[in-house]
Amino acid sequence: MTLSSPVPAAADPAQQRAPYAEAVRASADRDWLRLNVPGHAADPDRFAGLAGHVGEAVLRRDVPPLLEGIDLGPDNPMEQALQLAADAWGARRTWFLTNGASQGNRIAALVAQSLGRTLVVQRSVHSSVVDGLVLSGLGAAFVQPTVDARTGIAHGVTAGDLAVALARNPDAAAAYVVTPSYFGAVADVAALARVAHAAGVPLIVDEAWGSHFGFHPALPANALALGADLVVSSTHKLGGALTQAAMLHLGNGPFADRLEPLVERVHHLTQSTSASSLLLASLDEARRTLVTGHRAITESLAAADAMRAAVRAGGRFRVVSDGFGRFRDIVASDPLRVSVDVRAGGISGHEARRRLMQEHGVLVEVATDAAVVAVVGAGAGPDAERFAAALHALPVVPGVADGTPGLELPEPGPVRMTPREAFLAPGRSVPAAEAVGRISADTLSAYPPGIPNVLPGEEITAELVAFLRKVAAAPTGHVRGAVDPAVTTLRIVADHWTPAPITDRRLA
Repeated sequence: MTLSSPVPAAADPAQQRAPYAEAVRASADRDWLRLNVPGHAADPDRFAGLAGHVGEAVLRRDVPPLLEGIDLGPDNPMEQALQLAADAWGARRTWFLTNGASQGNRIAALVAQSLGRTLVVQRSVHSSVVDGLVLSGLGAAFVQPTVDARTGIAHGVTAGDLAVALARNPDAAAAYVVTPSYFGAVADVAALARVAHAAGVPLIVDEAWGSHFGFHPALPANALALGADLVVSSTHKLGGALTQAAMLHLGNGPFADRLEPLVERVHHLTQSTSASSLLLASLDEARRTLVTGHRAITESLAAADAMRAAVRAGGRFRVVSDGFGRFRDIVASDPLRVSVDVRAGGISGHEARRRLMQEHGVLVEVATDAAVVAVVGAGAGPDAERFAAALHALPVVPGVADGTPGLELPEPGPVRMTPREAFLAPGRSVPAAEAVGRISADTLSAYPPGIPNVLPGEEITAELVAFLRKVAAAPTGHVRGAVDPAVTTLRIVADHWTPAPITDRRLA
């Protein structure tokens, strides 16, 4: 495992502060006659329903942008907060995002459009990366991740596979990978960065699930420390910010000078002009908590270890990360992720998740047909015994056997158009059988394992239709993006539409 060293920023006394959050609180404590937005005017009497829902303090701290002493003026608290975040993560520059890591992925794809024509991208990327392809007009060349066929879990990509894909695409704009995975598998970012740089392109990392990396010696190093050029961080996931709050970090590598002005312009284009002070302040507080929270993170790690130990001791279920050594792309695991193979104990992941919630009041993050994933936020202290007791109280469901048939994922169809062309083209829905040989207008992903099987612009094959319908017909199967749950119809690009030459294409 590539472990981090203690956070250098922790020695900086300034990291003990949260300047933006503190400025917002100071403003909220003043007796203002508020004749500006938001319209609730921080009045808990006239907006009693809202105040009762979120609390009076939240109303007062819900302040608009462009206020002197908060985010206006030289060296204002917002600028200080951004610099402290950049120092904490080891970035050349950091941007706060209020539309989640999805906004960061769209920004990264739009920025890449100025660097080349094709994005070389891990096939199991988040749907927001595909959205970025639609917005940017880039073509895509995919690198397949490894897949655990027994549990239906997709992991990461190897440096060797990335090198092959880059060699086949001399017009590549960037390499785009995901690490850690939803299930906590960590890829060899240092090797991936070397391969990307050798090919003359930056490495973009969707590190949505690793915002806490690097903030404790027992955690993996973060992607910036390993050579990534642009990193998307979903700080609300395990980093402690409010839902929808995220960051985008620029590394100090060979592409920094070129990327920085591009990211700044695209961030300005995509960020709300009314960004929530509550979300922004939560990012400032999350950074402070991560940098100064060594003891709390140690307790979180102990809780996650106790959860895994209880799963092993019970002898019924399996810890998914115990099998990571079988996969050549995985070099470490996130110790704050507790992924459990519940099918090994005679119950599907979806049924386990439902029963844990409804019968035991235990919420887990996600389920596949075979597994559930529990996450422990950096600094959180869950009751490991309660989790273990609820898990082992789950019934054995008749007909659910240990192990699943090997997943034989169908090959994607040929690329006929860019994702943008197909997405924006006139489309229509047709019966699934009639869609064979046509161009898809949608992104379709079978769960498990969640890898996009069809993207806008790809030809729909008979094998893909059969596979997607089989998944949809399974008791716990789901096809994300389908027109209907049973995949009886598919949306295709209309017959009569032909893309204009690139020189005439207004939206290219």
